[in-house]
Amino acid sequence: MIPYKIIKSIWPTLAVLFTLSVSFTPAMAYDVFLGTQEQGTFSHYTGRLLERIIDQENKDINVKAAPGPGDIHNLTNLSQGSLDIALIDSRMLHDAINKVGNFKFLDINYQNLTIITPLHNVPVTLITGNNTSISKLDDLKGKRINIGAPLSSQNIFFNTIFTAKKWSKNDFKLVAEISDSQSQDTMAFCHGTIDAMIHIGVHPDSSLQQLYKLCRAKTIDMDDDDITKFINHHPSFSKFTIVSGTYSSQTRDIVTFGTQTLMVTSQDLDKGTVYTILDIMHKNRKRLSNSHPALALKKPDIRKMSQVGIKLHPGALKYFSDN
Repeated sequence: MIPYKIIKSIWPTLAVLFTLSVSFTPAMAYDVFLGTQEQGTFSHYTGRLLERIIDQENKDINVKAAPGPGDIHNLTNLSQGSLDIALIDSRMLHDAINKVGNFKFLDINYQNLTIITPLHNVPVTLITGNNTSISKLDDLKGKRINIGAPLSSQNIFFNTIFTAKKWSKNDFKLVAEISDSQSQDTMAFCHGTIDAMIHIGVHPDSSLQQLYKLCRAKTIDMDDDDITKFINHHPSFSKFTIVSGTYSSQTRDIVTFGTQTLMVTSQDLDKGTVYTILDIMHKNRKRLSNSHPALALKKPDIRKMSQVGIKLHPGALKYFSDN
């Protein structure tokens, strides 16, 4: 047994050593699961990029990109705690919160979800053959169009256009439902089976560049009064401009519309983690935009976000208030 006097004499040293051992013990990094769309999509590419950037900048947060079959899967796992963050389309988030569309009969509560930040735009691009007489959206009537496979993003967006224009399938010579899987739709387009189709996704896109080059495709402006009216009454949609020169054959700005990919989390993710993630992302803005021009971060329109029926996460609100 060590005499009390000796213990008393060395106690200050022991206390210092204990304090140092605690302060220099490395903190365990905790996992943050980030839901994306399937591998090979721009969503998954973005998720992997964010995973690398955040992990390199902060050793306390270990981001893991988790690809899933789609937004419904990711929203459900997010609301139930299996995911911490997910990259979600603004229309799908709107529909989930408001119990409409694909979520009308799902007995799942999505009210605990909040937005961290808009990530990138997802424009609709109307593509037609160079030998057609289509120069504006109204010229589609009476033509042969492909609206995409049932339940596909192309099909959903074409139904949106039909709703805005009050069109039906009877207004067209042919309404095909050709999938974009293995480029089936582009093959039909290049062989002249269809006159027009739509592309959903970011710009520039190398596959579109090939389509313009090899099949003499052209992009049609959708600066249309009916579309504008629809956008003004549906907060999850926005107007976008594909700037002149995005593609070698594009000589003027093209006005179109679409949705946004949002970074979404639940209210349970702590404020500090959200603040740190946003701080890292904005400090690496150049790296993100260099990886793809679509990933040029912008400050969110809080008014627009609130119209979707969902609020910014408190950590995001503090970050954007501070910056």
